Amino acid sequence: MPNTARWAAALTLTATAVCGPLSTTALASPGHAPASLYAPSALVLTTGHGQNAAAVAPERAVTLNCAPTASGTHPAARQACAELRATGGDFDALADRGDVMCTRQYDPVVVTVDGVWQGKRVSYERTFANECVKNSHGMTVFTF
Repeated sequence: MPNTARWAAALTLTATAVCGPLSTTALASPGHAPASLYAPSALVLTTGHGQNAAAVAPERAVTLNCAPTASGTHPAARQACAELRATGGDFDALADRGDVMCTRQYDPVVVTVDGVWQGKRVSYERTFANECVKNSHGMTVFTF
């Protein structure tokens, strides 16, 4: 019997040592969500009339979250996130829509973007000649 007790104790300790860590990592305790598998992509976009952001108070601001799913106050979050993913988050690479005709009226509009794109800090500013030109750039990213 003493050998049986030793074997039972040894098997119990081995099972606890091997399976114990597996069960605690597999089952998260309530209230403690596991870390996200996605790099954060959360942006704040602003727009205002003027030459640059330093001289302009933002007239409108929206949020855009793209990971793990598109959300935020941007009116077309899903499309805007798809456009940014297609360019790898490069705002300068966003294409102009070819089907939009804009006047040559000069009424500058500045757009700023601040936040994080796929885990990397982003700070972007661009001045467009007018509202029409801004809205034609990048299909939906700057249309808000």
